[in-house]
Amino acid sequence: MSAVKKMISMDEGIARELEHVAKALGKTQREVVESALDFYFDFTDGVVADEISRKIDSGEMKTYSADEVEKMLGISE
Repeated sequence: MSAVKKMISMDEGIARELEHVAKALGKTQREVVESALDFYFDFTDGVVADEISRKIDSGEMKTYSADEVEKMLGISE
């Protein structure tokens, strides 16, 4: 996978902690940040899924069967 440069600003305390954690783990700060973001994104996937389930259960969001989608797209047999 190709790398993309991102410039970010963070609180001094977090920056220091990032330096300490990276050093303690023998990893680069980039590796620590990437691991942390992967973990966070996995967590938020669950939060989003829970919110979608809540909206479906409450009727705020409608679901469609495969047959309904095929008919809407004009691809039903």
